[in-house]
Amino acid sequence: MSAEKQTTWSYTEALPFEDEVLLRARERSHELGVAPVSTGVGAALTVLAASSKAQTVVEIGTGAGVSGVCLLRGLSRQSVLTTIDIDVDHLRAARQAYSEAGIPGNRTRTISGRAAEVLPRLTDNAYDLVFIDADKPNFAVYTDQAVRLLKPGGLLIVNGALDNGRVADPAAREPLTNTMRQVGKVIRENDELVSALLPTGDGLQLAVKLARR
Repeated sequence: MSAEKQTTWSYTEALPFEDEVLLRARERSHELGVAPVSTGVGAALTVLAASSKAQTVVEIGTGAGVSGVCLLRGLSRQSVLTTIDIDVDHLRAARQAYSEAGIPGNRTRTISGRAAEVLPRLTDNAYDLVFIDADKPNFAVYTDQAVRLLKPGGLLIVNGALDNGRVADPAAREPLTNTMRQVGKVIRENDELVSALLPTGDGLQLAVKLARR
């Protein structure tokens, strides 16, 4: 990355303001050894959630609740976030973050388990937004499930789509990099979706499920 691009990226990541709720959630993330979304991605999630007018949301990878709080702050008071994580300590920390953010308990549903096993139990075409941010080796599986879960007009968000910049480097052939390339290719080539890749954070892959024609 050139110095100019690095300066621009650093500026955009530092621009959003985060309150004490998010800062404490970030501290708990680091204590648990889980990487939270960047400040830029968090701000983008709030804007995307608000613009989507989503009522039903699935989050794959709860962490300590940073991304969940960001999503919920963009959603309406009638919306519900279903968040999935294999680690019960993560879910406990996330519930604490939601409580500190003043989110009523009936607006969140935390599910402990492997996403690959939980997602098939969720209803087809029932969700307005799906956010994927966990377990990169299984991103392709999660993406397939997300397309099934989304309503027409629903929004898919995949975090980490650039894999620390390696996706854009043809010489980078690590397994995770290849996985993220394949996820992007599958999304771009899916006739049900229109998509865009944003350089925010470590890359946000966005896609909207088209209405049936």
